[in-house]
Amino acid sequence: MLAIGNPFGVGQTVTSGIVSALGRNQLGINTFENFIQTDAAINPGNSGGALVDVNGNLMGINTAIYSRSGGSMGIGFAIPVSTAKLVLEGIVKDGVVTRGWIGVEPADLSPELMETFGVRAGKGVLITGVLQNGPAAQAGVRPGDVVVQVGGNDVGNVSELLSMVAALKPGAATPFKLQRRDDAMEVTVTPGKRPKPRPQQQSPQGLPQR
Repeated sequence: MLAIGNPFGVGQTVTSGIVSALGRNQLGINTFENFIQTDAAINPGNSGGALVDVNGNLMGINTAIYSRSGGSMGIGFAIPVSTAKLVLEGIVKDGVVTRGWIGVEPADLSPELMETFGVRAGKGVLITGVLQNGPAAQAGVRPGDVVVQVGGNDVGNVSELLSMVAALKPGAATPFKLQRRDDAMEVTVTPGKRPKPRPQQQSPQGLPQR
């Protein structure tokens, strides 16, 4: 894997390495995270540069590094080309990137939350809050429900749910499989457009609604 860029403004450079992981998330870099991890040296100034394979095929866009010094420490992250393509197509078509939104507060399953909400599901994402009159509420989703599938795809954690919902087309009805205590059920949710963030009104932790 080759990373191309102009680190520190010294001129174009190419570094090589391997892909050590796919689908990295929960890094605190962005709300929507699905990164390629590579040890190809990525330094300040490489962001926006190409991450290509040995045949020159574009694999991702260099985005961030893990560093205590400001320089490369062998852990770099790139946005997958599939994600970059979706963003590009949205900008070309509509002038903006439109993400789906259903108006819920999700949480990964934990023994404490499962006991609090009386949850008996073994997998999925717990819904701890539902926005009144939001898309999920209108579809019948309730606090304490566990989302197991979105559009036929299994949901394993909050990051996966967030990415799946964001990829939904606003206005397009989508089946959600839920576990409500002992009952398995399916509801049809029609996503809306994700509201623009309002930094001044975020919680101290900056937790966004999904």
